[in-house]
Amino acid sequence: MGVGLLASLLLSPTFLRPLRAAEQLQVQLDGMSIPFQITDLVAWVRANGRSTSELAIWLNLLEPESREGVLALLKAPLINDRSMARQMLGSWAGRRLLDEVADIVRVDEDSQGITVLTTLEMLLERQEQVSSLDLLEALPAERVQLDLDALLQVASQWRQQLERQQQLVRRLSSESVEQAEERVSDVGTIDGGSALAAGQAPDPELQLLTVPHRSRPLRLQIWPASPGAPQRQSWLVWMPGLGGSPDHFRWLGRDLSARGWPVLVLEHPGSDADAVQALLDGRRSPPGAEVLPDRLRDLEAVLMARREGSLQLPGQQLVLGGHSLGALTALLAAGAQPQPGLQRRCAVALDGLPLGNLSRLLQCQVEDVRLPQLTPPRELVGVIGMNSFGSLLWPRDRPIDVAVPVLFTGGTLDLITPPQSEQLGLMLAVSPHPASRAVLVQGASHFSPVRVEGQAGGGRGEDLFQLGEELVGVQPLQVQALLEAEIISFLDQLEGPALPSAPPAESRVLHRRIGELHLHRLDRGGAARLLAQ
Repeated sequence: MGVGLLASLLLSPTFLRPLRAAEQLQVQLDGMSIPFQITDLVAWVRANGRSTSELAIWLNLLEPESREGVLALLKAPLINDRSMARQMLGSWAGRRLLDEVADIVRVDEDSQGITVLTTLEMLLERQEQVSSLDLLEALPAERVQLDLDALLQVASQWRQQLERQQQLVRRLSSESVEQAEERVSDVGTIDGGSALAAGQAPDPELQLLTVPHRSRPLRLQIWPASPGAPQRQSWLVWMPGLGGSPDHFRWLGRDLSARGWPVLVLEHPGSDADAVQALLDGRRSPPGAEVLPDRLRDLEAVLMARREGSLQLPGQQLVLGGHSLGALTALLAAGAQPQPGLQRRCAVALDGLPLGNLSRLLQCQVEDVRLPQLTPPRELVGVIGMNSFGSLLWPRDRPIDVAVPVLFTGGTLDLITPPQSEQLGLMLAVSPHPASRAVLVQGASHFSPVRVEGQAGGGRGEDLFQLGEELVGVQPLQVQALLEAEIISFLDQLEGPALPSAPPAESRVLHRRIGELHLHRLDRGGAARLLAQ
């Protein structure tokens, strides 16, 4: 049993993808160094599991299904897109991951992963696809050392993150819930889509804005307030996430404008959908935190154009919002500058593969980015962050000065920006404001707010970014209706005659079950109590 377990660990996707040894593999486990001949492993795979070597005898102890899975893994392409792989390997995040892999897998005395990288690049010069065996046989090394102790620690950290997510769900589920009708306020029905038909709101206006820091004009999607809708004091600027498009948030712009709030959605060149397509085509590296300065300048240019009158949008109050990196952009624009000590915090957070919170890679890259010093807009009255992140930029013990209320939204299936450390953590990191709140939806993921219009939906979510339920989460259209209702509630409060000046004596927490969805709205006290359990 122990031999089978070791073999299954050794040949799992997590271990094999960074490994690909050459002649000899030495496994460090519990203080012992166990040698394997890589030629025996290759022979076993080439013979489709029918080799008679000593290693083959051990491997054949695996269950048939596991053994077939190992064979398929080793034969399958490790890289099946040469152009995109080159761009990924050359990016900041790719290099950082290789650095972490080099602490676990060492080729001869190479401690920086250079041998693996150069071998991959050499193979990609010759062939479109690279399999695990291709890399195993091509590495110019005498031996490869695999520190299973370190790798098991990474796996343990990943399990702990998953367990924390599950514990959060259990704690939320244990709260008493308020039953609700099969309708989210008067915003949208739970069987999908908005109660406001698209015909009740005009199509967005598309406008180009010339800016000095871009070679081409910015493309703006503007949703004017619908005729006959209530006159609002606020207008919104919305910023998509990394690789996002304004079309992903037509559902939000359409329905808010139908209720009287003008909405401007920015398209950020270099970190939009075109940039992702360029990555897939192998024409550029993946965008990262280096795009933040230009994103902030995009926003500054829009606000200046509106003040000067070249953008005609009514409203005396500004609300900034966005999804993921767009939410981070909004927080930075609201005056939240990264706290000192980021390099030290990142050294701890990235000690091992950052699998439990992928946003940490972006946050740590901020250390190498020169952010412009911007003054928060004087007309700013609120910030909305969907699936926001920033726990390394703004740790809870060092609150950041954001003078306006903030609405954070997230989902319990979000493994890119986990709600415990990110949305709930940010709730405790920003300056206390009685109107701030965090909203979590059970079953929602990082991509639940993302929708592509114009495809057959029928309320079942087929028009959602084509990512699948594993990434999108459950009932995404209904999740969007819930989020829309919470955003409207937040905006209504900002429209009120006066915001509360002091926090309530007791924490205000709302737990609602609407159909099969559970929504949890927490103020600062509720978030602190939940994280303390």
